[in-house]
Amino acid sequence: MLNEAKEHLVFELIGLQNSMLKKFTGTLSIHGLGLSDYLVLDKLYHAPHCKIRRSDLAEQVGLTPSGVTRLLNPLEKIGLVTKEANARDARVSLVALSPIGEQVYQEAKASFSQAISSLFESLKPVEINSLVQLLKKI
Repeated sequence: MLNEAKEHLVFELIGLQNSMLKKFTGTLSIHGLGLSDYLVLDKLYHAPHCKIRRSDLAEQVGLTPSGVTRLLNPLEKIGLVTKEANARDARVSLVALSPIGEQVYQEAKASFSQAISSLFESLKPVEINSLVQLLKKI
């Protein structure tokens, strides 16, 4: 019986994940971004001086270094991010959020925040905190 309950929970979590992806993908597409693009811009925005090493960025967003490069190339082409040489080590390249990238990020963040609010509008703050604590245990 416990295994059935765990299986049911997994299916509910997968369903929630799919709903969230659909909601966030639609919300961010208005800004010309996918969810992975938004996550990258968010990490860059919160990095010191809006710059980060590619390898660190890859680790933070859960991608391989080559995967993050494939994700960054289109963002660089449209001017949202820039490549910069590391003054201390020429072998290391940095990725920086461009001024246009920061503007797009700020606009997307407002939409993203609204989507989050609507997703959790039926929950009370105490329920959200309880859910966070339960999910941390998994």
